[in-house]
Amino acid sequence: MAYTNVALVGASGSIGKIILEGLISAGGFIITVISRKDSSATFPSGVAVFKSDFSDSDLQSAFKGQDAVISALGATNFGKQKKLIDAAIDAGVKRFLPSEFSSSSQDTAVLQLLPLFSQKSDIIEYLKTKESAGFSWTGVATSLLFDWGLGNGFLEYDLANKIATIWDDGDKSFTLTNEKDLGAAVASVLKKPEETSNKYLFVSSVETTQNEILAALEEATGTKWAVNRTTTKEQVETALKKLGAGDFSGAFALVRATSFSNTPNLKSNYSRDEALSNNLLGLQPASVADTVKRVII
Repeated sequence: MAYTNVALVGASGSIGKIILEGLISAGGFIITVISRKDSSATFPSGVAVFKSDFSDSDLQSAFKGQDAVISALGATNFGKQKKLIDAAIDAGVKRFLPSEFSSSSQDTAVLQLLPLFSQKSDIIEYLKTKESAGFSWTGVATSLLFDWGLGNGFLEYDLANKIATIWDDGDKSFTLTNEKDLGAAVASVLKKPEETSNKYLFVSSVETTQNEILAALEEATGTKWAVNRTTTKEQVETALKKLGAGDFSGAFALVRATSFSNTPNLKSNYSRDEALSNNLLGLQPASVADTVKRVII
């Protein structure tokens, strides 16, 4: 039976907003956002808000009566999810979705590039120790977000100035996921609890390359773009130097490296390297060209 009562933690963040919108669009859910007491974030009408101090007892109260808890906590709070899991179990929650929704924390090469993601993999292992007849989990790996990262520049295609940063030869293939598909995937997990129980799932919207995205942008804009050439070695070394100097922006390049880089044994093409759950979750493939046109219009 589908889960109806859903609590979302981290709903005001970039990923949380996408998931919240996906749940609302899918329909059929009674949604409660768990927000810090001092937060000024606002949410759509029809969404309940529980203001919490995030103590163990308060979280347990927040999760009481919920079928599922979704964590969309950001990088600085990955390790704090154990508290959410314990409170969810104590409150009788049936399903927990940890803050994955990015490159796979189950990929050793990703963890080598991004040691920060070891906190994510630790949470998956913790969830496995908590499996029971009444409690289960689902992890969802999306790789990088395509339309989101294209629109805000995270993927380093500068829409305003028509400049692209291309790694290596630009022909390495990888998969990316659009915002709508991320939201739809989460909603589908909750509507198919038996099929998704205690599983780590991989989803995608497109299989592409940096050069294909560039060609689509040039076609859509009717303009030849300037290209900044770089290499995996240059990007990773610069990122590590930034992090060593306390500049967290270095982590952004390492996140991009989980898709763009030629790091050995990196499983960044989920359609080839993993077993995609698109069919299980009802996701339809998207077009690179159509996504690009939608973002730039």
